[in-house]
Amino acid sequence: MRACRITDFDQPPILADIPLAPPAPGEVRVAIRAGALNFADTLMCKGRYQDTPEPPFTLGLELAGEVEALGEGVEGFEPGQRVAVYSGQGGLAEAGNFSAGRCIPIPEGLGFAEAAALQIAYGTSHMALDYKARLQPGERLVVTGAAGGVGLTAVEIGKLMGAEVIAIARGADKLAIAQAAGADHLIDAEATDIREQIKALGGADVVYDAVGEPLYEACFRATNPDGRILLIGFAGGELPKMKPNHMLVKNITAIGFYWGAYLNFNPAPLRASLATLFDWAAQGRIKPHISHRLPLEQFENALDLIRTRQATGKVVLEP
Repeated sequence: MRACRITDFDQPPILADIPLAPPAPGEVRVAIRAGALNFADTLMCKGRYQDTPEPPFTLGLELAGEVEALGEGVEGFEPGQRVAVYSGQGGLAEAGNFSAGRCIPIPEGLGFAEAAALQIAYGTSHMALDYKARLQPGERLVVTGAAGGVGLTAVEIGKLMGAEVIAIARGADKLAIAQAAGADHLIDAEATDIREQIKALGGADVVYDAVGEPLYEACFRATNPDGRILLIGFAGGELPKMKPNHMLVKNITAIGFYWGAYLNFNPAPLRASLATLFDWAAQGRIKPHISHRLPLEQFENALDLIRTRQATGKVVLEP
């Protein structure tokens, strides 16, 4: 089978033909129909992601496809069944063997690309806003990187949860996408008065920050007393400059959140969240925004779209 491989952190990824063994006990072999890219894939290319395996390995944290074969002891799945998989690796390929515990049946009416694309981005936003920040109806939610892979889902889910959503993104085109996802207020990331604009709208009760500096400080300074700041990622390349003395005085809570870790130490809320999201998607209450669908051969272009922030929503490779 063909797979997008990392052979060395000092070398670019390559498309290689590699053998595929039969599924081991507890595994499911999946013929991959769609693999969704994430910012984490760009970090894994250089060994800079927290869960990067040792080379060689296949890129791709999430995928969807059809069950081809079952390993010993696997129950609840059958050949031909459509499944989505949070794999952690191996999604950018034509096929793969994955733990049955990471496979989720795809409901009727949901396509492969959408099923692959909603797991990490929507899962991150739903668990962060609901399970961690306890976002309440009527609260004011600020989302940085609001047209990106996870930011756009935070806008959509925040609105679905009854929040008043302030979207921060770069340029009119990206802001229009955030507005279409439900944002009530729009702020250009290039503005010099972001803090003042948020304050004029009443301040932030919850901040969903996927960018880091320089947006973090402006959002922090516009956060209301007793507010919560979710640290989702650092796509801007610079870590937030935390001011614990200011956090103390304003009773602000900073919440670190890494979705994938829950599979290892507390999978129950993650599985419950995904069940909710797949139900919402099947009902049409959420709809993954996929800006680019490319063949597997164009994996380099797909990664560049993520690195250069040209993508809005998700980029999907379809073998």
